[in-house]
Amino acid sequence: MKKIITMLLCICMIATLVGCTQETVTLINGTFEGTAAGMQGPITVSITVEDSKITDIEFVENPETETVVAVAVERIPTQVIENQSLSVDIVTGATISSYAIINAITKAAEAAGLDIDALKANKVVATPKDPQTWDTDVLVMGGGGAGLAAAINAAEEGAKVILIEKGSVLGGNTMMAGAAYNAVDPEAQNSKMILSKSQKDALDGYLALDPADPKLKFDIYPEWEEVLTELKEDINEFFAENRGKEAGVDMPGFDSVALHMWHVYTGGLRELADGDWIAPRIELARKFAADALDAFAWMGEVGLEASYGADAQYGGHPGTGTVLGAMWPRTHSFMSGAERIPQLEKVARENGVEIYTETRGTELLVDASGRVVGAKAEQIDGTQITINTTKGVVLATGGYSANAAMVKSYDKYWGDDLSDRTLSTNMGTNKGDGIIMAQEIGADITGMEVAQMMPSSSPVKGTMTDGIWADAAEQLWIDSNGKRFVNEYAERDVLAKASLALENGIFYIIYAGRGDVGKPEELLKGTDYNPRVAGMVEGGHVWYGKTLAELAEATKTPAAGVAPGFSEEQLRATIEKYNSYVAAQRDDDFGKDVIAGAINLDYIDANDDVGIVISPRKASLHHTMGGVVIDTEARVINKDGNVIPGLWAAGEVTGGIHAGNRLGGNAITDIFVFGRIAGINAATGK
Repeated sequence: MKKIITMLLCICMIATLVGCTQETVTLINGTFEGTAAGMQGPITVSITVEDSKITDIEFVENPETETVVAVAVERIPTQVIENQSLSVDIVTGATISSYAIINAITKAAEAAGLDIDALKANKVVATPKDPQTWDTDVLVMGGGGAGLAAAINAAEEGAKVILIEKGSVLGGNTMMAGAAYNAVDPEAQNSKMILSKSQKDALDGYLALDPADPKLKFDIYPEWEEVLTELKEDINEFFAENRGKEAGVDMPGFDSVALHMWHVYTGGLRELADGDWIAPRIELARKFAADALDAFAWMGEVGLEASYGADAQYGGHPGTGTVLGAMWPRTHSFMSGAERIPQLEKVARENGVEIYTETRGTELLVDASGRVVGAKAEQIDGTQITINTTKGVVLATGGYSANAAMVKSYDKYWGDDLSDRTLSTNMGTNKGDGIIMAQEIGADITGMEVAQMMPSSSPVKGTMTDGIWADAAEQLWIDSNGKRFVNEYAERDVLAKASLALENGIFYIIYAGRGDVGKPEELLKGTDYNPRVAGMVEGGHVWYGKTLAELAEATKTPAAGVAPGFSEEQLRATIEKYNSYVAAQRDDDFGKDVIAGAINLDYIDANDDVGIVISPRKASLHHTMGGVVIDTEARVINKDGNVIPGLWAAGEVTGGIHAGNRLGGNAITDIFVFGRIAGINAATGK
């Protein structure tokens, strides 16, 4: 008995000792939140944890553009839950938003007390499918505006069309671009506009131009003299038709194809760092300007809510308006980016276009005769695709502004103002893939020496977000001393260079509401503290004040990482001086051609329901003017000056139209004019 008791005691003692050495595992349950900075603002997620596993993820706050992040919002949480992993792939074309979603989930997991290292170590690896071969008449590479326009027009001509897009969603830069479309529209000009005194002075200035003036560079580009001759004839005819009418009173607006071409020429004529000059190709500029209104009408026909003719809208509101750097009020508006791409996709699918996203073109295929007969592509999971075409390929892969190193390697314009790390307004997919593929089969390139910097970008992100401004004619730009430093109506490269010369390259845009640029005498009466303004103020992007004194005080607190600390006296002196120039319709400091936007300070200071906004801005990479050489039929040209059969191109992948500087509002015109041409011609295979 003693032995039995002793044995039982030993067993109990051993059990007790073992129990003491075992750790008690506490399973985590509950809901937890995490927040991270996205493209448009903070993203907040709520995760549900059951027995230490993430079982659900919901978005509490997500200000990102829905159509851009749709795939990321669906895929990333699903992969996190299915794999219990924080090492999931970002979504192509939504890089910043993807990282923000992952970071927000990570912070929520940290708040829950989950093992973050284990979640990160569990990497998700995609498995390629077997290689595939697809057959079609026309392959369109790129799903932005140019690509979708080409695909739709090719399909409307009876071709079987496949469209591939590198990104996870369609749209490219067309998704992010504003709704500015330049087109000569005589009916709208005559019915909706009054020629201002400053515009009349500009037209008189064109009439006074001497072809022998060396500044016009006709010694290098003599073909452009014919455009100046046409322009003078147009202006003289206009003045004759409106004899007895007064600018600013009853003289209607004016525009012509020759004037648009002249702006393309003078806006793009630039001297490079090595002393060479670059200018637009006249035949492309003429095609571009002459076909712009027809392409705009087509946009309306496919449901882009594009108004034209007598119903034209300029600058987003009735009357006139000019997008930044456009040089003339010919800017039409249409459907927003978030709406226009889904509408184009809908029309494309209705016409039988097969669309594949997350499918990156890697190589153009050429037969023994030198004709392009298809392409190779790779899907995001590594699956290899061969696409055979009976008609050919349309390149619409965009430019390379998201590849700062490539921009820098070709640059002969910006010098030290540009680096391999310069920020960009672009979707992250714009790396120059199409240009490189075309070069590999002998395509010629042009204009690669210059990329456009968008002056009014976020100092933090490089994007055209987190700021508020009006029509170019109404914009008032100031430096850190509260003084104007440039003609705000000038071309974008002029504006960018002027701003980059400032301390840290930062400047500030004053916004006090919008007016009708056709009535420059109309004073701006401020803007209310609406949700858009409130979101930007609370996000630390802009400053707002109900009075000028309150606004000046606000600038002492950092926004976008800067705090200029303007005084009320500085701001008042600058605004009142600008107001006097608007009243006189003459800018004695910087020669602003179309000037409006005088601010009614007395009204704003006396009314608590309105105020003024100031937005910090800094130039970032926006548009690459260079690319493959095309002719007016959008056919790609090789280094010997011959057409590469079976290959067309449209949009920012091409060069030659904009030369050293693209005018604001000309990019959307470019992609739809030449996208349609490329698609129609590709359908014929000629």
